Amino acid sequence: MDDPKTLVSTEWLDAHLKDPDLRIIDGSWFMPAANRDARAAYEAAHIPGARFFDIDEISDHRSDLPHMAPPPEKFVSRLRAMGVGDGHQVVIYDQSGIFSAPRVWWLFRLFGKTDVAVLDGGLPKWLAEDRRVDDQPPMLRDRHLTVQRQADLVRDVTKVAHSSKLGDHEIIDARSHKRFTGEEAEPRPGMRSGHIPGAKNVPYADLLNADGTMKAPAELREAFKAAGVDLEKPAITSCGSGITASVLALALERSGKTDWSLYDGSWAEWGMFNDLRVATGEA
Repeated sequence: MDDPKTLVSTEWLDAHLKDPDLRIIDGSWFMPAANRDARAAYEAAHIPGARFFDIDEISDHRSDLPHMAPPPEKFVSRLRAMGVGDGHQVVIYDQSGIFSAPRVWWLFRLFGKTDVAVLDGGLPKWLAEDRRVDDQPPMLRDRHLTVQRQADLVRDVTKVAHSSKLGDHEIIDARSHKRFTGEEAEPRPGMRSGHIPGAKNVPYADLLNADGTMKAPAELREAFKAAGVDLEKPAITSCGSGITASVLALALERSGKTDWSLYDGSWAEWGMFNDLRVATGEA
């Protein structure tokens, strides 16, 4: 089911490709260990008209944590330079399928923009269907953009620690099960292993079909419930550094749940501070 505020199909995007107020964004990002250059891949082949959104550059460089949400003025300046503004329908894809595009979707939502969707199945599905790509840079014209930060969509470490202690929110971790239990070391050096006390584990890949598309809303709800998530409680999503936590946020929104927020520091922050408690083993 296509929804221009959450998720659209490759068929929908192909049909709307020439709409004058459509803006397509490549929001690809890879783990450092992947040794892949997302921008270079974008420049070699992208969906026609797509702009590249650099998640690491369009971030808060005042923070030592990776790709934290940027200040509003930085988000506005970068998007205006990309020709993205008020009145545009935005569709974001990534080169993995559904991995980093939801992070860009969340950033748009954080700054009050709701006419934004993720491409279901991303570039791999687009290419598998033999749809057109090119290597031409888009025509960019500065467009006015107004934003209003939605503070309820993001949580800091203090709020997460409070919720962990009180149990007033469901904290949902998108990392792999072995990283969650502490059986597998974190990819970032110096990080402790384990999870936030009280958190539930829903690995983001469990929300996707074999072809890389997102599961149907009813199946998403079942996946959360199977992990012990109480969907009646407000939710906080987390992961390694705020990327795949956004996949969980998108899935919650798709499943009809709107009282969610994202822990932007995620394990990159929590795992760094020895005064924050860490749990290991099963939730």
